[in-house]
Amino acid sequence: MPLRPYWKGYLKLSLVTCSVEMTPATSDSEKIKFHTLNRATNNRVLSQYVDSVTGKAVREPDEVKGYQRAEDDYVMLEDDDLEHVALESTKTIDISIFTPRDEIDWIWLDKPYYLTPNDKVSEEAFAVIRAAMDAKKMVGVSRLVLGRRERAVMLDPRGKGIVLWTLRYGDEVRDAKDYFDGVSKAKPDKDALPLIRKLIKKQTRHWDAEMVSDPVQENLLDIIKSKKKHRKPTAAKTSEPGKAEKPSNVIDIMDALRKSVEADNRRSKKK
Repeated sequence: MPLRPYWKGYLKLSLVTCSVEMTPATSDSEKIKFHTLNRATNNRVLSQYVDSVTGKAVREPDEVKGYQRAEDDYVMLEDDDLEHVALESTKTIDISIFTPRDEIDWIWLDKPYYLTPNDKVSEEAFAVIRAAMDAKKMVGVSRLVLGRRERAVMLDPRGKGIVLWTLRYGDEVRDAKDYFDGVSKAKPDKDALPLIRKLIKKQTRHWDAEMVSDPVQENLLDIIKSKKKHRKPTAAKTSEPGKAEKPSNVIDIMDALRKSVEADNRRSKKK
């Protein structure tokens, strides 16, 4: 069932404007969530803000945002102050930059949203913008206020719609060179490569969402069901039948690869 739009506004390219709506492309609503309870009363425990000096609870009307400029010295920002930040990008995604899709590395991508026309009148203008980007393998880069913060966003044409990705800020992305430059440049063993390729070929599958299923979620559901029925929960499932073995340090990579291929062949024959 489609969710209600998270954001509504306008998509603009030069003089072409259309009404659009945006919905999160991912969801964690199906995940098991827990409440903290008072064991003695079985009532929920609620959290609240407490004054760090007096220890007294603070009423919601008395809560205010503060920017610390020195110890015990804050600049208070009211809601009206925050509402006036980056007003131009609050309701309009104005595409001013285009760049090849493959030039934006995956590490910059933060959170995806589905961007679609908001009404029939806007469908033609939306389709023109989407199709033009798709034909040139380009993505649009713009800015948008979400959660009172202006974010850089990338618009990637997909099918009949556009996937809008919020992009990470520059200071959030660490340089890979700081970590990879120290890795040894040793060349792979020429005899090991064919065995690795054989393993990769045998274990290649078409993508399926079941590949990233959550076994912890399934085990939690089993525990919850068992507690409802007052029975002992079943043991957690493992990826392979039998007892899981603790991996040991591999000394001879060729020997390990040969054993892996042999084991894979045995599993294939059994199937």
